[in-house]
Amino acid sequence: MRLTDRGLNRMPRPLARTLRKHRELVKFAIVGGFCYAVTLVVNYGLRLTVLERKPVTALIIANVVASVVSYFLNREWSFRTRGGRRRHHEMLLYLLINGAGVAVNAAPLFVARYVFGLQHPAVSGLAEEVSDFAFGMVLGTALAMLFRLWAYRTWVFPHDDVRPAPDRSEVHAQTAPASPLATDSPGA
Repeated sequence: MRLTDRGLNRMPRPLARTLRKHRELVKFAIVGGFCYAVTLVVNYGLRLTVLERKPVTALIIANVVASVVSYFLNREWSFRTRGGRRRHHEMLLYLLINGAGVAVNAAPLFVARYVFGLQHPAVSGLAEEVSDFAFGMVLGTALAMLFRLWAYRTWVFPHDDVRPAPDRSEVHAQTAPASPLATDSPGA
């Protein structure tokens, strides 16, 4: 039994039924949570070291790193039964959408700092950090997540049930996993 099934079996039936019904959205949210943690670590790692005076640049770099991680997790887990495009076309669309997602994510922080002036010396260091976190890491991430979910379903992985999930016996029978870039998905 899969770990996710064991977890769902421990939940109240109505909640488990709802989560199973919206499995793709739940998986997308889990990948998003993981990538949010990646973004936090990279963002603050950069802000506390080499990009101390450039918070928007640090956030953009952090989002690019998290977007690369997100592609592989979403492609192989969240949207693994969706597709309909060749891998190179799918990857190009994913990169374009994530470029737009990075801009959506950075926009609230940019507006807070450079339009509303929520930066030192106009505000205290604490107010600046709270503003940066609220506008960049919370509001920006939420807006970008909604945009990406819609765009992935609409353009990157447009067709459902194109790539059936592998049978567990087939997965165990394989001796070496195939490279995700070696094959194209059908129906392009």
